Amino acid sequence: MKYELKPNKILIYGKEDFNPQHILECGQIFAYDKTDNGYEVLSKDCRAAIKETEFGYEIITKNTKYFEHFFDLKTDYGKIKKTLSKYDIMKRPVEFGYGIRILKNDLFETVVSFIISANNNIKRIQLILGRLREKLGEKKDGFYAFPTREKLLSVGEDFFARIGAGYRAKYLYNVVRQVDEETLLAWQELETGELRRKLIALSGVGPKVADCILLFGYGRGDVFPVDTWMAKMYNKFYDAEQNRERIRFNLTKEFGLLSGFAQQYLFYYMRSGEE
Repeated sequence: MKYELKPNKILIYGKEDFNPQHILECGQIFAYDKTDNGYEVLSKDCRAAIKETEFGYEIITKNTKYFEHFFDLKTDYGKIKKTLSKYDIMKRPVEFGYGIRILKNDLFETVVSFIISANNNIKRIQLILGRLREKLGEKKDGFYAFPTREKLLSVGEDFFARIGAGYRAKYLYNVVRQVDEETLLAWQELETGELRRKLIALSGVGPKVADCILLFGYGRGDVFPVDTWMAKMYNKFYDAEQNRERIRFNLTKEFGLLSGFAQQYLFYYMRSGEE
């Protein structure tokens, strides 16, 4: 995909490997809004507006290098889609979600966001995260940054309950005391299996949440988060199986290093009701 960094904007040329609706509405991020002429997305203390143009898209932001990495613009998704399309089960999902790119979000924000996401719906997740930003985040240029760990450490479990986290309040209170940004960054050096075990040991992080953090924070393609939609997909197109760990194992064995990419195309397709 051809793109160009300009002062305060990134120009995306072509639309076949980048579609903001596909990227932002496939369950990998919650800090975004649909606007009259595109989308606005927040990550850490950065903001970007995405607008469709005649030649492709514009990503308007003061943080061009950050969002170049965030949207994984250097990765050749044309090649990934071509490889995945060799699997019969992937042909239609890849065509349907052709513009998906797997984000590389801030690690600490990803951990907190996906703990909140457990057994939750997107509207409510967005509401809780919005309150978290407004109450504890620094205000800058008309938006609130994601709160720092220091800010999250300054509040009690009751704060997380008051913003709507429910039973997850105790997990959030504990996890910010268990791990910091530097530790999460250092864990990048670990192989996926060991890193997954480290994440599952954190408060509020189960196997599915760990796989989401691995995929959307650490960029590990050899994981396959299994939720209700993916369990439904597996039982419909593969075998009758209720054990989600076995489903995950079988699918990562099939798709290897492209497991995470396959999961996103399948998830977006299954949730659309097109199957």
